Amino acid sequence: MAEPQEQSKSALKKAEKQAKMAAAKAEKAAKTATLPVVGGAAKKGGDSKEIIGITVSKETDFPQWYQELVIKAELVEYYSEEKEHVEGFAPELAWVTKAAHLTEKLAEEEVLQILELYAGVYEQLLAVPVVRGRKTENEKFAGGYWTSTCEAYIPTNGRGIQGATSHALGQNFSKMFDIIVEDPEKKGDKIHVWQNSWGLSTRVIGVMVMLHGDDKGLVLPPRVSKIQAIIIPVGITAKMSPEDKDTHMKRVDEIRASLKSAKVRVDVDSREGYTPGFKFADWEMKGVPLRLEFGPKDAANSVVSYARRDTGAKGAIPIDELVTQVPALLQTIQQDLYNKADEAYKSHRLQLTEWEKVVPALDSRNVVLIPFCEEPPCEERIKEMTKSEHGGEVGPDGRQLPSMGMKSLCIPFEQPQGLVQGETKCLNPECGKLAKSWTMFGRSY
Repeated sequence: MAEPQEQSKSALKKAEKQAKMAAAKAEKAAKTATLPVVGGAAKKGGDSKEIIGITVSKETDFPQWYQELVIKAELVEYYSEEKEHVEGFAPELAWVTKAAHLTEKLAEEEVLQILELYAGVYEQLLAVPVVRGRKTENEKFAGGYWTSTCEAYIPTNGRGIQGATSHALGQNFSKMFDIIVEDPEKKGDKIHVWQNSWGLSTRVIGVMVMLHGDDKGLVLPPRVSKIQAIIIPVGITAKMSPEDKDTHMKRVDEIRASLKSAKVRVDVDSREGYTPGFKFADWEMKGVPLRLEFGPKDAANSVVSYARRDTGAKGAIPIDELVTQVPALLQTIQQDLYNKADEAYKSHRLQLTEWEKVVPALDSRNVVLIPFCEEPPCEERIKEMTKSEHGGEVGPDGRQLPSMGMKSLCIPFEQPQGLVQGETKCLNPECGKLAKSWTMFGRSY
C-alpha cells in the first residue's frame, strides 16, 4: 500500500495534468475560432478578426463559454501560478489553516467566525450571495465533528456550488494523535484539544466569473477589480495638431490624477494604432467596471462620458464632480451586481412539500428546500431517484446530456417555517422517517 505522502503527490500530479489539459483544450478552441470584433472595432490597418471574441453564448454552451473566457480574459496564468503551493491538496487550494482550543464552545465560536469571514469575501467583495449552513453527515469533512459551509448558486445551469467550508474537527484527531494540553482548572490533568480546520480556494474566482460574466467577457465587481475605471481618449484624429493633442492628453492626465486622489484605481489607455472600439472591446473582455471616454466634444462641455460594464448604461459626468460621482457610481455597480445575483438565487430556491415537483424544479434550474430526515442512506437514495434524462447541459452533438441526481448542499442556519417536529415526514416517498430539518438540495459542482 502506498504511503500517504506518495498518494498526495500522485493526486497532485493527476490534478495538475487535468488542469493543463483543460487549459490546452480551451486555448486551442480560442485560437481556431473566428468571430467579428465585438462592436465592429479593430486595430487600425489590421485584420478585422484580430480581436477574437467569445465564440459561444453563455446560455447555450456554458462549459465552452467558461473555458474561452478564462483564456481570453487572461486568467490562465493566474490559475497556473496559484496551484502548486500546498503539498497534498487540490491545485486550486489557496490556503488551509488549523487551530486548537480548550473547549468545544470556544472551537464552535471560531468555526462560525471564520465562516462569516468567508461569506463576507463572497458577498461584500465578490458580490456573490451565499446561504450559510451545516453540511449533512454525507457531505461533512471526513473524520470531522461537523462542517459549516456557505453555498452559492449559478443561475445559468441551476447548479449549486460550495463556496467555502469551516470544519469543527472535535477531538477526533487530537485523540488519534494524542494532542493534549494541561487542564488549567485541574492541575496535573490533561485535555485532548478541540480542533478546527478551514480553507479557501481559487474557486472563489471561478464562482465570481461564472456568476457575473457575460458574452462580452468578465464582469468584475469594483471592490476586487485591479482597475476600477479605464480612461479612453477619443476623437483624436490625424487632422489634430500635435499641440492640440498634447493639450487634450494633459487634460486626460489631470482627470486621472483627480480620480486617483479620490482613491479610485484608474488607468489611461493611450495605446496608439488602435481604434476606440478596439479598446472598448478589450476592456470589456477584461471586465473593468467603468469606462470613461474623453474627447474634444467632452472637453468643450466640461464633461466625461461613461459606460457601465455591468449594464451598458451610458451617461456623462461634469468634470468638477468626478471625484464624488465616480466613487458613488462604483458603489452602485457593486450593489447592483449583488442585488441581481441575490434576486436570481432567491427566486430559484424553492421550498417544496410535494415529491413530484422535485425533478421538474431541478430541470428548471432551481435548488430546492425539502423536509429531510438527515440519514445518509436516504440521501444516497434521493441522489439516485432524482437523476433525469432531461435538463442536462448540451453535449458536442447538440443533444442534452443526462442530468445528475441532486445532493444535499447544506442545512441552512435560517430555517423556513412549516416543518413540525414530530409530525412532518421526510419528503423522500420511500423513507417514511420524521424530518429533522429543511435541507437544501440541488445539482452541484
